[in-house]
Formats: sequence, C-alpha cells, structure tokens
Amino acid sequence: VRVPKHPANQRFIINATRFKETGFGGEEPQLSELTGLFVQKPETVTAIKGKDITFVAKVDSSNLTRKPGMKWLKGKWLDLGSKAGKHLQFKETYDRNTKIYTYEMSIIKVVDADAGGYRCEVTSKDKCDSCTFEVSVEAVQEEQQANILEAFKRSGDAGEDAGDLDFSALLKKREKKQEGPKEEVDVWEILKAAKPCDYEKIAFEYGITDLRGMLKRLKKMKKVEPKKSDAFLKKLDPAYSVDKGKKIQLTVDVADPNAQVKWLKNGQEIKPSAKYVFESVGNKRTLTINKCNLSDDAAYECVVGEEKCFTEVFVKEPPVTITKLLDDVHTVVGEKVEFEVEVSEEGANVKWMKDGVELTRETAGSKYRFKKDGTRHILIINEATKEDIGMYQALTNGGESKAELEVEEKELEVLQSIADLTVKASEQAMFKCEVSDDKVTGKWFKDGVEVQPSSRIKMSHIGRTHKLTIDDVKPEDAGDYTFVPDGYALNLSAKLNFLEIKIDYVPRQDPPKIHLDTSGGGNKNTIVVVAGNKLRFDVEISGEPAPTVCWMRGDQVIAEAEGRVRVETRKTLSSFVIEGAERSDEGKYNISVINPAGEDKAELFVKIVDVPNPPENVKCTSVGEDCATITWDPPAFDGGVPVKGYLMERKKVGSARWTKLNFDVYESTTYEAKKMIEGVLYEMRVFAVNGIGISQPSGNSKPFMPIAPTSEPIRLTVDDVTDTTCALKWRPPERIGAGGISGYIIEYCKEGTDQWVQANQEPVEKNQYRVKDLPVGEKMLFRVVAVNMAGRSPPATLGQAVTIREIMENPKIRLPRNLRTKLIRTVGEKVNLVIPFQGKPRPVVTWLKDGVPLEDKTVGTRTSDLDSILFIRSAERAHSGRYTLSVQIENMSDSADLYIQIVEKPGPPIDVHVTDVWGFNAALEWKPPKDNGNCEIIGYTIQKADMKTKEWFTVYEHNRRPSCTVSDLVMGNEYSFRVFSENICGLSDSVGISKNTAVIAKTGLTYNPAPFKEKDRSSSPKFITPLVDRSVVAGYSAAISCAVRGYPKPKIIWMKNKMIIGEDPKFLMQNNQGVLTLNIRKPSLFDTGKYTCRAVNDLGEDEVECKLEVRGTPSKNHASQNAVAPNEGERERERERERERAVLGQGRFLAL
Repeated sequence: VRVPKHPANQRFIINATRFKETGFGGEEPQLSELTGLFVQKPETVTAIKGKDITFVAKVDSSNLTRKPGMKWLKGKWLDLGSKAGKHLQFKETYDRNTKIYTYEMSIIKVVDADAGGYRCEVTSKDKCDSCTFEVSVEAVQEEQQANILEAFKRSGDAGEDAGDLDFSALLKKREKKQEGPKEEVDVWEILKAAKPCDYEKIAFEYGITDLRGMLKRLKKMKKVEPKKSDAFLKKLDPAYSVDKGKKIQLTVDVADPNAQVKWLKNGQEIKPSAKYVFESVGNKRTLTINKCNLSDDAAYECVVGEEKCFTEVFVKEPPVTITKLLDDVHTVVGEKVEFEVEVSEEGANVKWMKDGVELTRETAGSKYRFKKDGTRHILIINEATKEDIGMYQALTNGGESKAELEVEEKELEVLQSIADLTVKASEQAMFKCEVSDDKVTGKWFKDGVEVQPSSRIKMSHIGRTHKLTIDDVKPEDAGDYTFVPDGYALNLSAKLNFLEIKIDYVPRQDPPKIHLDTSGGGNKNTIVVVAGNKLRFDVEISGEPAPTVCWMRGDQVIAEAEGRVRVETRKTLSSFVIEGAERSDEGKYNISVINPAGEDKAELFVKIVDVPNPPENVKCTSVGEDCATITWDPPAFDGGVPVKGYLMERKKVGSARWTKLNFDVYESTTYEAKKMIEGVLYEMRVFAVNGIGISQPSGNSKPFMPIAPTSEPIRLTVDDVTDTTCALKWRPPERIGAGGISGYIIEYCKEGTDQWVQANQEPVEKNQYRVKDLPVGEKMLFRVVAVNMAGRSPPATLGQAVTIREIMENPKIRLPRNLRTKLIRTVGEKVNLVIPFQGKPRPVVTWLKDGVPLEDKTVGTRTSDLDSILFIRSAERAHSGRYTLSVQIENMSDSADLYIQIVEKPGPPIDVHVTDVWGFNAALEWKPPKDNGNCEIIGYTIQKADMKTKEWFTVYEHNRRPSCTVSDLVMGNEYSFRVFSENICGLSDSVGISKNTAVIAKTGLTYNPAPFKEKDRSSSPKFITPLVDRSVVAGYSAAISCAVRGYPKPKIIWMKNKMIIGEDPKFLMQNNQGVLTLNIRKPSLFDTGKYTCRAVNDLGEDEVECKLEVRGTPSKNHASQNAVAPNEGERERERERERERAVLGQGRFLAL
C-alpha cells in the first residue's frame, strides 16, 4: 500500500502488484496462469464517481479447438453476467486475421458499491486462465472558483438587480491548500514494526478508517511465513470444491495417533451424524460430508488441543438447463399473458428479462407477477398493453430461452346486429344487439338524437347484450335507431316501421291473397338462413271466407305438426318454421291458399349459409433463416357465402400453444411467416373466414424448420493438375446454421464464358474433389457451392483460371529417417512401413527382396499416388533381409534400400559343466547356444541351487564370457548350476543345466555344545500393573484392568468392598495371558466402591485395589450448558482403551 504522507488525505491507492505478492489483493488468492490464454489483461484502476469506465481483455484462440467462454466475476463468486443491463454492459468482438477475441466490460456511471476486487476467467474445453484486478472509487473534486465574486448569485430571472443575494456557493467550498510533493511510504511495513498499542495512532495518521479490516490483514501478513505445527503433520488444504449432491472428504494427519480432534463449521462444533461422518485411522483424521448442498458452503476448522487448521468448502451448483422453451405470444390489449418455462431442477433460480433489462419483484410492481410451480416458472402480465411489446427472456446458469410478445389493439366484434322492426300501434318494439366485449357501454340514437330513458322507453345492458325497449308504440316512434359503442368507430342501425291499420268494408266473397314484402313481378323470393339458426317466416294471408293454406317442398306436403320443419297457421297468418337449419333444408318451397272465391300461390327459395369448410393441403413451400412460405387450397365448400380471407396460426412442435399471425383477414392463399427462430420445428394451420364466421382449423402442416443456406466455402485452392483432371480442395463455410451441410457441388467453365457445367451429379461430403475429363490445354474456371435443405450457398470461385496440362516431376523417394538404419522387429509383431515418394505422372513402383522381385505372399504391398506401403501381418525370421523400393517414370528412376531384421529369444547354452572346485569356489564353462535368435548374444545369467533345498539363486547377470567362477559357497553343501543365454529379446526360455555338481568339502572341525539346563520358573504371584482409580458415567459400560505374573498359574479372585464377586452376570472376568480385566455392564450409582483383585498360587499371594466412582447422567439443560461433557466421557473411554492396550502389551511380553 502506497499512501501520501499527509494526515489530511483520507484515501489511499491499492497497488494490485503488492497485494498479489502477499496474497491479499481480493477476497481469494491470486490464481496462477495455467495456460497463458490472455494477450491483454484488465488493469487495476481508480474510477471517478459518476463517470464511465471500460475494462478490456484479449484472448488468443489460435491454439483452441472451440470458442472460449469468458466470465466476469466480482469478489469470490458473484457472476456479473447475470447483472447485465444499463449499469453493466458487455461486448465481444473477434478478429479473423489475428484470431483474437476481445472482451469488454463497461461500468456506466460508477458508484461507491462498484469498488472491490474483480476477476475474469476464460475457459475452453480443458484449458483455462484467469486474472484479477481492483477498482477503487473516489469522489469528484471540483475546482474552487478563482473569482469570489462569481459566487454571488441572485434569485429570480428578471435581471441583474432582481431577487436576493445567494451566498450558498461560498458555504459549500473552501480554499484549496497548496500541497507540496508527497512522499510515499509503506504503511504495512510501519504497522508490522510497530507495537499493537500504536496501531490506532498510525491508522489515524494515515487515514485508515477500517481498523478491523486492517487488523485482519496485518494478522494474515504476519502469518505469511509458515509455522511448523507440533500437532499436525499435514494440514487441510486452503480450499476445497465439490459439486452439489456429491460428497467430500477433509483429511488431516496428526502427530499423535491417539490425539482427539474436533471439527467446526463456521465456528460451531459438528456432531457425528449420517451427513457428517468422522473417521480415525492411525494418524489420519477424516471428516466426510455426504450429499453436499449450498448450506455446506462454509469455513471449516480442525482443532487438536490448542492448535487449529482452517479451510473453505465451495459447493458448485450444477448447471440448470431449460427443458421446455418459451412460446411466442400474440394477443390484444387488455388480455392476460403468461410466459411459461420448465427447468431441470426444482427450486432453481430463473431470471426474467425484457429487452435485456431484468424484471424483479421490486421493479415490476403490480404489472408483472412471478409464479413457481415445481420445475415450472411463469411470468404473468395481468393486462397487456402496447408498452409490453418486446422480446422476453428466461435465464438460468445453464441455458436461456426467448419468446416475442406482440400486442395489437382489441377490435370489437359484432355478434348480433339490430334488425328492422314493423309494429302496430300499442305494441312493443325491442331492438337488441350483441358485441364481443361485455365491458363495452354505448348510447342509443333516434334520427341522430340521443334517446333518453322514460317510463315508456327503457335501455338495458346485460353482459354482451344491449337492448332498447319501447312500450305502447306510437306513430312518432317510427324512425332510424342507431347504437354507438363507446370508444369504437362503429355503429349499428335499424329502422322502426309503424304499421297503421285501416278498417275497410270487405265483401263477403273475397279471393285469397298472399301478402309478401318481396312478392310480385314474378321475381324469385329468397330467404337466407344461417345454419343452426331458427327460421320463422310469417306470411299474411287474406280472403273471405278464410282460405286453406298448404306448404309444399317439391311434391311433399309440409304438415302442421310438431317437428323440426313445420307449419303454424292462424286466421290471417301462416308461419313456416325450421328449427336448427341444416344444409339439406336448402331448396324451393311453395305456398298456396284456396277458398271458394279463388286461389293464390307463391314460390320461396330458402338458402342455408354456414361457415366455410377448413382450407386444405396446408404446406410449407420454402424456408429462410427466420421465415417460411406457406400455401394452401381454398375450402371445398365456402358455406354459401364468398370467402373473405384467411387467418393463420403457428406453433412450435411439441408445444400446445398456438400463436396468431394476423388479426386482419388475409385474402391470398400464399403467406410468408416471419420472426421465427432458425433451427426450431414449426407447424401451421389456417382458418377460412366468410360473412358468417370462421371455419374449423385446417389440418396441421408437416413440421418445417426455418433454415438459411450456408455462407460460401472458403480457401478454395488447386491441389493437383494433370492433362485431363484438376484436384480441388477447400474449407467448410464459416457460417453453417441449423440446417447443416448436405454436401458440395463443383462446377467449371471455360475462361471467358458463363456456361457453368456441374462436375458431380450427387453432392460430395468431403472437402476435396478431382474434376475429370477436362479438355487438354484449356484455361478453366472452377467454383464450389455448399448445399443444404435451404438450397445453395453463394459460390466460392477461383480467382484465376487453371491451365489443364500435365506437370512433369522427376521421381524421388523420401525415405523416412527411422528407416535409414536397420529395422529390428520380434517374431509375431506387425510390420507396417509407409514410404512416400513424388513424381508426375504417376511412377511405376517395384519391390525387390535381396535383389529378386518380391513374391512372398505373406508380405503385402499397397501403392497410391503419393506413397507405397509394405506390411507384414505376423513377422517371421524368414522375412529378414534387404528390401528395395524402385520408382520409375520412363527413363528416370530412383530407389531406396530397407534392411529388416526379425529376431526372437535365443536357445539355451550347451555343454554346461563344472571344471574345478577349490575352497568355497567353483569354476563353470559352457558353449554358446546353437540358435542365437537371429541376433548377437549379449550375455548370460548364471544361477546356483543347493541340492538340499533345490531353490535357485542368481549369481551373475549379463556375463559376457562363456565361463565364470562362483564364490562364497557354503561348506558341506553340494551345488548344481544352470545358465540362461540373453539377446535383445530377453533371456532364453530354456536353460542349460550343469552335467556335474560342485561339492564343498568340510575341513574337519567339530562342535561340542554345552549341556542344556532347564531354568526354574517357579515364582509367587506379583502384580506388575496395578489397578487405577476410575470415575465413570452411569449407564456406560466400564472396565478395570491389571497384569499379574506367577508360576504355576495363579488363581484370580475379584472382590468388591472386600466381598467376593461371584457368578454375577453384570460382571465379566477375563484373563488373557496374565492380563486381568473386570468388565461392568452399564454401572449404576450402587456400583461405586473399592474393587480388589487377588492372585493366589502354592508359593504365595498378592493383591491390588482401586476405587470406582459412578457419576449420575446429566440432565438435558445441564448437557446443553456443558456441551463438552460427552466429549469428556469419550476421552475417558479412549484413555481406558489405551491403558488396556498397554497392559495387554505387557502381558504378551510376559507370555513370550
């Protein structure tokens, strides 16, 4: 830390380099550069509050197999990518020439909370790199006004003399003191050398306000030098990392194998359980944490006596993937909108964003609601408005999904319009209409004047229905009535006709008459009825006497009876009724009236209209990167009314939600759907619309995928040219897209023409192709096109024409360096030699062995345009020899020799015999083996065996001469010898055994052992380990032990308070080789007392005694206040086991 030596200065600048050295530059230690991917790293800076700042990192990707991933982190684990928005902005660019990725992080309008340690990490498959940097924030320093008169301001805008003087500017600033050059000092060096009582004074002098942080950092700096621990042989690592749901083991090595350890988590002692398992094996102490979760991400301590070691465990969450993507939504204003996404884990954190801005519960207010249901996460917009249009995004730490919301103005649809009425005096007239929105209100007008309610005129609004009722109709009520919905440019009109009845004198004989509004003149009367509706057609008739009415359809008379099609007749009115009109009801109907005075007839045509049939044959004819062209056939039946147009919907395959593509009727049968996501399968369906309504949906189209052709192939070059062919090679396109690549089409044409000829009938998958049958000597142009489902890509064309002619090249063999010396292989191995050569036209290749043409069928050869291969599947010694490769073009040739030697293990040496024996030595000789394995013998291995034990021991290895002298033989023994021969393949499988043996004679010395005298072991009993006073807890089994020595074996008597303990099942007495143990099962307070152990034999007796105290079990409250009591009991039991082991060891020693 470098700070100016001036008490008035209240800030200091952190030097990241020095922090890096001491390990305190951030919240975690500086990571080492693992692979050196960074070309440029972000630097530590001091930012001005309220200003913008940008950090730049550059990564070299020339050695990477895939695009690197970059993470910007603050502190230990906060991923800044999730905070992207107006304050934090990220940018990524790529330079194709230098293959360098440039990553930028911009902080807009820096605030105090932006200060701290940052880290950027770059990863690519198995490579990674990271770097850290610091950001400190300081306030803006304003310059003092040079002229104090400028600080005088007047309130108001009237002029120079208006308002009162304002001196507030003077109160906010003070004179800036002149400061001399500041000497930089190292505060930490001063603090480390100072006494603790002076820390506060030094901090005040140098402007350090965080005293606690200063003391923590100073304490860590003093611990930089590792201090050797007396209790730990190996401490915990500084940090551990584990995946969520996995288990982790924390292991330490302690110096004392009997030492007790305590494990703490965040300062709280950990108790053994199924989650936390303690293990103690020798010097190792292990804490196992099973099924780690986020609550296990904490600091852990291991305590041995007064010493501790620390570590941190970081629990990594597995990436949460999105299993069900968002669907696009097309709605109208005021409707409720729900975006639903499913993730791979319950309780996962899903972040919602709109147009790149995060939506939170604090900023969303009542506009948005967030809902979680298991793995389902739902964003709810209560009432959609035009402002909600945009791109919505759901983000997890392992994926994202986008969907678009389109909102259109809501159109009011008229479900039932008002109809003209004709009424008589004193009757009731009622106008009724129905609209699509039940919340819409409106006004009624008569001849342009608003209708006011009265006792005779009533207006009602129930749901979607609006009614105007006029009671006791009068002649002045006749006129045009209009209903106007509020807020919509729409009106519904109808006419009220007043029927005035005049009473005239009618003769008694009046011929019948049919009164139709549209009758007369022989015109065709047509009645239009919507299918499913009720038709009631009233026909007035007159005549005296009352005529007889007959309705007919063709030759069939319609009866006056109950039924779907019927006739209802009164005195002057005949009604034709059809309940639920059907398409079969369409046709001509006749009505005739007859009385004695005459007859009248009329013809009617009933036309049934309906919604059209669904469109047919919906299919996708072409696709683009984000669009597709859909065509269909008109419906087979238009419903009797011309089709006005069509409505289209689409959805993603696997989704159940359909999205409307248009609200206005689309007239054509070809539609281009846009704003789709490339690589996603979609389905389409179409509705037909006529004047009656909307048809049922058509069948779903076959799934189609918006894809785009690839970009052009790159790096198209000529690889080879002959007199009739040309070989081309290229690289795949840079942009391939979701459609992939089906193959490549190669085309050529003569220079100066544009008549391109396709060279291959089917697309080729490889990135190379040889065009054949080209005219000799012509200059040709070539181009390559990539093909996929979307069609052809732009072509990649050679920049210059290629002349088709043979290029002569002298034959030459390029013998690999490893084949320039003798090639040695063992029997049974594979031999596969590739010898490249050059020459044009293709040379003639010949193989020879030892100067003779190669005819061995076990040796295979294969020759291509560029190399020749010699291969032997299983080598034999007969394959050894000199192989010659010859290449020849006309009178020019070149050759190369290869020497192959096939070897195997040698045979055994022969004629092995002992030539001489003297003292403790024997001389051996033998002859080399008959079969040396087709290579030189490099040595021999000699072994000896005593004729008594028959066990063989190696005497010499790699002995190069066929003789040796074996020394240090044992007197009186007879020895046999065997010899292995050795070459580069190893020792021989069989051995040569000596024909004779070597006998080492004795020198005549005799051994007279002293007579054996048995020792008298008799002794009186004596305790070598006494009993020890003990204090145990009631309910826990206890044991007391001692050790006794004596011969003959003494009799053991246990007593409690001088009373012999008999066959009480509560006590178990054991004697293991002199180690005496009295086990007491679950002692109670009554077992407290003095225990005695007495040993008796024929030579005497001895006894030892101890006091046993049994304590009561502590209560729960007492146990909670004294949490260490169970640990005391555990330590007491451990000390008892140690004493038992010590006593058992002494007893075994006595037994031995």
